[in-house]
Amino acid sequence: MKIVFATNNKNKLKEIREILGDRVEVLSLKDIGCDVDIPETGETLEENALQKAQYIYDHYHLNVFADDTGLEVEALNGAPGIYSARYASMASSDNHIASHDSEANMTRLLHELKGIDNRKARFRTVIALIINQAESDQETPKTILFEGIVEGQIIQERRGGEGFGYDPIFQPDGYDKTFAELGLPIKNKISHRARAVTKLTDYLLNT
Repeated sequence: MKIVFATNNKNKLKEIREILGDRVEVLSLKDIGCDVDIPETGETLEENALQKAQYIYDHYHLNVFADDTGLEVEALNGAPGIYSARYASMASSDNHIASHDSEANMTRLLHELKGIDNRKARFRTVIALIINQAESDQETPKTILFEGIVEGQIIQERRGGEGFGYDPIFQPDGYDKTFAELGLPIKNKISHRARAVTKLTDYLLNT
């Protein structure tokens, strides 16, 4: 089975492909020749994931899934949430801080949690799948959402050199290491994305 993952994020693609193995061939946006910066204007993870998947399905007529992930910190009322990837750039007038600057994002988050005892947080991933399993393109495609959540806490300082995003400061419940210390083999079994992808895989291989 071939399916498009509506991203060119190399880290996400690597994670997804390692989770799915050879059961599903996952194509990136680059693989299908899409170089458009797909808008993400939703107010929830669900809306953003659906928006990306719908764009690819409408323009390329391919089975597709898209994800959106947010880090939700309890003491910050769920922030940064949908703004996780651009958290630092939103709070700064410094044009040198770009969206997806992981180091800057972690620095801002650690600063905002300084002196706060409640470090509870969770990663949440929502995957939107749009799939047409009929031979005729005239059939209405199915749209299905899958969610994955991992609970944990934000530690006081960065630890570990693997992973990406907030991995060096997120320690999942039940472990004494951060995602960046655990490494991909373990992370891909317990992470928010892994849990959402497991549900996606079960659907793709059993329907």
